[in-house]
Amino acid sequence: MHPADWHLTEDVHAFLDRAGDFLRSRPALHTTQLTTVEKLRTRGPDAFGPEPPLFGHLEVAGEVRAAFHRLATRRVTLTPLRPGQADTLAAHLTGIGRTLAGVTADHDTATAFAEAWQRHAGVASQAHWWGRLHRLGALTPPRPRPAGRGRAAGERDHDQVVRFCGEFVAEVGEAPSMDADAWAVSRFADKHFTFWETPDGTPVSMAGSTSMVGRMIRVDPVYTPARLRARGYAGAVTVEVSRAALDAGASDVVLFTNPDNPTSNALYQRIGYVPVADFTGYRFSQVSSPTGVTA
Repeated sequence: MHPADWHLTEDVHAFLDRAGDFLRSRPALHTTQLTTVEKLRTRGPDAFGPEPPLFGHLEVAGEVRAAFHRLATRRVTLTPLRPGQADTLAAHLTGIGRTLAGVTADHDTATAFAEAWQRHAGVASQAHWWGRLHRLGALTPPRPRPAGRGRAAGERDHDQVVRFCGEFVAEVGEAPSMDADAWAVSRFADKHFTFWETPDGTPVSMAGSTSMVGRMIRVDPVYTPARLRARGYAGAVTVEVSRAALDAGASDVVLFTNPDNPTSNALYQRIGYVPVADFTGYRFSQVSSPTGVTA
């Protein structure tokens, strides 16, 4: 394989013209790429920060075999690659002077690329994030169903949505922190939210979802305040959002879990989500990354 097989551009439309069908061919596995590129297409290249994004696709014999994007955070997100493909991409990016702060991909791809980046860029890497991708099979509402109902959040609920997202970010250790001022450039701003409410109308749990792209919708985030957990609210609101996604015509409804959290993994599998792949994020040392917003 030759570095020339990788085609790079900063033009999201040119990238989609060539790699869009490839991304849509496996919408569950390519969920992050699909939603990120769609946001860049609709909101413009500064949707994730001040530095222009970089896109790339691997083309062999006229067929697209893989793709990546790199945002202002200087993290690269990859579709599945074989070790040799990862090595060629790492060599190509270092050869043209591109710096990276980290990589996120399915575990084998991320690990192969992190090792290749160490060799070519002379930096250390450290795994710091793990996620398990699930895809909805047969939706199975939990029993018993908690008292209350699901309700789509509207404009009047904005403060509550921001508050729940802020608590979620603080709990899972995401950066930057979330408040009303940071909302517009956050990864939550373009999502749709649903509450589970008790019979008196009090929101006790919340689930977000992406807009549909490639007939795929991702459920993210799901949050219940700690004092209200173990009452069935998270399962109920996830079922509401998942059913709405299916009713909208989604063929792939997906979500990520923390593989080290047996409670949430068991919950989602009970309601019909099936594990697809484990993902890993690595950070690279000796790279100064500008302030930006993750996908």
